[in-house]
Amino acid sequence: MNTIQVEIVSAERDIFSGDATMVIAPGGAGDLGIAPRHTPLLTSLRPGDIEVHRPGGEKEFFYVTGGILEVQPHLITVLADSALHAAELDEGAALEAKNKAEEALRGATQKEDFEHAQAVLAEAAARYNAVKKLKGKK
Repeated sequence: MNTIQVEIVSAERDIFSGDATMVIAPGGAGDLGIAPRHTPLLTSLRPGDIEVHRPGGEKEFFYVTGGILEVQPHLITVLADSALHAAELDEGAALEAKNKAEEALRGATQKEDFEHAQAVLAEAAARYNAVKKLKGKK
């Protein structure tokens, strides 16, 4: 079975290192499916979940707040702004962050405040959606 090495790291710590048969990631222009011997690629990541298909058939899930994804013929590197394993996601905290971001957006009066609130809401909504999607798949 063909595999590709996957490294997921954030500024805080190494998140994952191992072999995969497929990786699905939230690219800046849309979701990406990456298999072994994929064409080299460099792209930004938007907030969302990364799905790593392991050689034994199991899947591992991770949440990233954004970052960069680099694909080489035998290596996928994710340099995440921030990342968590699916088991570390907290649904209550994600919902609270989403609600606070929506409140901040409603209360924004200056253009800069509005733009910041939109960015915070996008990340909080992505995290909450990832928790809902991944719940039970951990």
